[in-house]
Order: sequence, then structure tokens, then C-alpha cells
Amino acid sequence: MALIEIDDVRKTYQMGDVEVQALRGLSLRVEQGEFVAIMGSSGSGKSTLMSILGGLDRPTSGRYRLDGADLSTLARNELAHARNAQIGFVFQSFHLLSRTSALENVELPLLYAPGISGRERRARALEALTRVGLAQRSDHRPNQLSGGQQQRVAIARALVNRPSLVLADEPTGNLDSKVTVEIMALLQELNDSGVTIVFVTHEPDVAQYAKRKIVLKDGEIVSDAAVEERAFAAAPAGGAS
Repeated sequence: MALIEIDDVRKTYQMGDVEVQALRGLSLRVEQGEFVAIMGSSGSGKSTLMSILGGLDRPTSGRYRLDGADLSTLARNELAHARNAQIGFVFQSFHLLSRTSALENVELPLLYAPGISGRERRARALEALTRVGLAQRSDHRPNQLSGGQQQRVAIARALVNRPSLVLADEPTGNLDSKVTVEIMALLQELNDSGVTIVFVTHEPDVAQYAKRKIVLKDGEIVSDAAVEERAFAAAPAGGAS
């Protein structure tokens, strides 16, 4: 059974008197352990698709199953629980709380997880920071960290609930080329350890770090193929800049 199963998903938005079809009968399978890049020009439907994959939006019609559960039929509170338990999010602008430490930022998703003590929450957050090479910066606030380090904190936060799927929306969009390579090296390393990753990018060279590339146009998949001449990056010692 695929981790992600999308069958004939359509999403229509009402813009005044005009109906906008963001997704037009899209079907997609992603297996456990895949590393998928989604590309497409503005208006292609990639942001809408990511919102549906993340349980942040519902399809107008069609079905979305995540690890066998039909997310398109869940009540709002059930959807929020499934999202928190199974999906980790990484955003272009990091979305870190400025007045809290890296460790406290990573702990945040666990505040909504039942049955986890403060001690376990802290231990799991430190474990996630260690995994991204930032344990030594756990007490630093975001303004004391570089852009690459802030994105590593965001990735640690996405991992702390041990999700079955990590979704990343332009994860290198605010980073320079050197730090982009470091972040993609980290994502490759996480994927090699078994984490399923789906990310959006508008940069062809960044998409080359994935194993599979899907291109959208006008709400439909126009290309879905294994990445040829895949790029590989070595993770730097001591964490990203």
C-alpha cells in the first residue's frame, strides 16, 4: 500500500463569479521512503496540492489516503490530530517563534501530543536537534542563528513527532547557494534513513537532489519521472552555516 494515494482529486475555488480549477482530476501515488520534488509555474496547482497533502485543505472531489486513512472524509478535529501525528512541515520562511529557544521551537508539536511528559518532550526535541547537527545551539533564539541553522531547527521540528511524511514548501527559497546544498544534503540524509519527503521548488537544480520529479501545469501532472543525473551533496561537519 502506498503512503500517499490521491485519486481523481479536483479543487475548485470561487473567485467572485468565476470558478478557478486549481486541480483537475489529479491522481498520484507516493511510496514509503520516496523523495519527491514537485515543480510547476505559478498557478500550476503545486501549492494547492501541497495544502491537500498536508491536510490543510480539502479536495472539492476525489479521495486522498495517507497511510491507508482517508483524510478527505475526516472531521476537522480528526484531521488536525492526523496532521499532527503523521505529517511534518517545513516552510520557506522557517515559521519559528522569535522569543523562544531552538529547543522550545522544536518541542512545539509535542505540546499537542497526548501522554508525553515535559521530560520526554525535551528529550525528543534534543534528539531531533542532534539529528540535524544543532544540539549545541539548543538554547539559542532564532535571531542568534543563521538562515541555514534556522531551517535546520525547522526541519528538527518537523521530525520531532516522528511523522510518516515530511512536506517542505520551497525549503531553500530564502537561502544562498552554499546553504541550499547543505540543507539538501540533510534532506537526502534523512531520506536515506527512511523518511518520506515531498517538497516544492521552482529551482531545477534543487529538484535534482530528489529521486523523483513531478511537474504540474494547469492543475494536471504533465511529467512524472525518476530524476536522471541526480545531484548528491555531502553534509558539512558541525551543521549548516
